[in-house]
Amino acid sequence: METLDLTEIINGVEITGPSPFGKHQRIAANIFRLLDRFVEPLGSVYFSPLDVIFEDGINRLQPDILFIRKENMGIFQDWIRGVPDMVCEIVSSSSYEIDTEVKMAIYEKYRVPEYWIVMPEPKTIEILTIEGDKYKLHSFAAIEGSVTSKVIEGLQINISDIFD
Repeated sequence: METLDLTEIINGVEITGPSPFGKHQRIAANIFRLLDRFVEPLGSVYFSPLDVIFEDGINRLQPDILFIRKENMGIFQDWIRGVPDMVCEIVSSSSYEIDTEVKMAIYEKYRVPEYWIVMPEPKTIEILTIEGDKYKLHSFAAIEGSVTSKVIEGLQINISDIFD
């Protein structure tokens, strides 16, 4: 049985990987539903697969979820061509290094204002915001509790709504 492969260009190298597992998709759907209801007057939320092209032929990523403020919607063309206001990666054991190191460095390089790292095991959400040239921890919750966004003002998410 074949799987759908997803393709990204990371630092000039084309990377192909399998489509996400069902658990990953449930978590992505939960995040999307919560964000979509909240951000309607502020901007738009999108989900993978949708290319975010930072530089043609150099960095074309497909974050699991992304948010663009209304005033920045000019970057939404055929794909996203520019820097979203927030990106979210749902990390699996096979994507840990790519998501938490390689992609994080790319998002940091292009100064994506907010980066969410969601780990189904052990049920954690880490929200990083760009300060100067580096990401700093803005909000974190593990197993229970809630996280807040700096970019999406007023957003507070109980992590049990994501992982249950």
